Amino acid sequence: MKIAILSRNRRLYSTQRLVEAAEARGHTVQVIDVLRCYMNITSHRPRIHYRGQELVNFDAVIPRIGASVTFYGTAVVRQFEMMNVFSLNESVAITRSRDKLRSLQLLARMGIGLPVTGFAHNPDDINDLINFVGGAPLVIKLLEGTQGIGVVLTETQKAAESVIQAFMGLKANIMVQEFIKEAGGSDLRCFVIGGRVVATMKRQGPEGEFRSNLHRGGSASLVRLTPEERSTAVRAAKIMGLDVCGVDMLRSNHGPVVMEVNSSPGLEGIEKASGEDVAGKIIQYIEKRLQELGNSNLRSRTKTQGKG
Repeated sequence: MKIAILSRNRRLYSTQRLVEAAEARGHTVQVIDVLRCYMNITSHRPRIHYRGQELVNFDAVIPRIGASVTFYGTAVVRQFEMMNVFSLNESVAITRSRDKLRSLQLLARMGIGLPVTGFAHNPDDINDLINFVGGAPLVIKLLEGTQGIGVVLTETQKAAESVIQAFMGLKANIMVQEFIKEAGGSDLRCFVIGGRVVATMKRQGPEGEFRSNLHRGGSASLVRLTPEERSTAVRAAKIMGLDVCGVDMLRSNHGPVVMEVNSSPGLEGIEKASGEDVAGKIIQYIEKRLQELGNSNLRSRTKTQGKG
């Protein structure tokens, strides 16, 4: 196979591991900076050029699209899809998962456990918004934030009002969530591939920090999921339409609650904590899907010829 990895930095651990895993299985890999791609959008022969050369004959693309380049990155993924190149995660699913509010609404609609979440636009509604989620302490999140940036824990009603007013004054989109105290500053990352949880880890924030992101000094360790947690992760991935993703959840007194479904989860923490070859499993899944698609196309052609 010829595989394109859309990544802005080939030196990242996740990118390197995917390259190693693909080459170890005999595939050809090209790492492509998505922002250096430019496209010819046409009905007859859609094309992508990269650094002056046309990208041709790819069998699969692995999108590693950062949150800051979601708009352009998903446009490139769509162009590959127009060229009939298999994408590990489809462009529409990536876009869906990056919209935090939309993704929570979709999960809630399908009965997935979530923290109680409020969303408002007018400052006059702040007090009612805070009451929605059970009052302080509560968590305020920027919808555009990533890796724990733009996430604030407010301990009192007055502090919550002040922070929400400040964000609204800056025209920032925020959501307000109940604080799951019993989680103790930890969360679970479940790595889902093809409808199966293939690796898990528990992320624990440093002392005094309620955010468990590894980028913010958190630590990772192996964890065993309950059947309910495993089922929740698989269902959340399916609802988002993602074949490969990281599902982040908290252990609450009323069961697992999903915080986010990440369409480009990092591999370093999960591989080291779980001991699993996650990159290798991703490449094996691509092989399996391409074989299934090939067999499906062959059956379709056979049926058509039989009718003729």
